[in-house]
Amino acid sequence: MEALNVPLADTPVVTFWEGEIVDAKNYTFFTGKWEASAEDDVRHWSKFPSFTPLLSQIEADGGKSVDLSNYPYIFMRWKEQYFVNVGVDCGLTIAGFYYVCFSCSDGSISGFYYDPNSSPFQKLELKCTNEKQSGFTFSSYELQ
Repeated sequence: MEALNVPLADTPVVTFWEGEIVDAKNYTFFTGKWEASAEDDVRHWSKFPSFTPLLSQIEADGGKSVDLSNYPYIFMRWKEQYFVNVGVDCGLTIAGFYYVCFSCSDGSISGFYYDPNSSPFQKLELKCTNEKQSGFTFSSYELQ
């Protein structure tokens, strides 16, 4: 990701991201790290209307029996790992992470930032243009 117009940086700030796809096998809806409690997880995932039908199963067994293979949404966590081109004194923080939901039907991505030391529920929205029949295009984002 590239952040522009950062007051304490002379150039755009580039960060490296990693993500986790919630599949109930490798990663569940419970983060278990980055200072996020189970209550934080449920509070953030519940901001997505597409999560509501899954909530009772998540509460019952932690989501281990949820089959997401044909679900029309993909849930993820995105975490900035480090600054690529500047030091940690650039004026930005990468302490938190995003709860993310990708819509398979329209290619939109929405997310909510979590950092216990930041304003709650900062929202991320990425809308795509569907210029071709074979997929979705983002002006500066690629989904692989």
